[in-house]
Amino acid sequence: MTLSALDAAGTFSGSYHTAVAATNKQILVSPLQGAQQNPGAKGQPTFGFTVQWQFADSTTAFVGQCFVDRRGKETLETTWLLWEEVPSRRDAWKATRVGTSIFTRIK
Repeated sequence: MTLSALDAAGTFSGSYHTAVAATNKQILVSPLQGAQQNPGAKGQPTFGFTVQWQFADSTTAFVGQCFVDRRGKETLETTWLLWEEVPSRRDAWKATRVGTSIFTRIK
């Protein structure tokens, strides 16, 4: 995942390159858009972002918190919900997957 710097409103964009997918299609880098709570405040901010997968008919929403340890190491802990396109409303029950992810910053 690569993120842009926060703007004054606390929004950001970037790209996500997953290593895991439930498809036989080629995995492609996908765009993301998000926002962080209290962009000017120090501490452990909450955030959310969505990823529009370029290789699948699905979108994932991530929400979580950025934890910063005493040495300044940032770790993002998230819960995510993926919704995959299904042929009809009757099939909506099988459209979702839920999980958690942890990201650490690599400079």
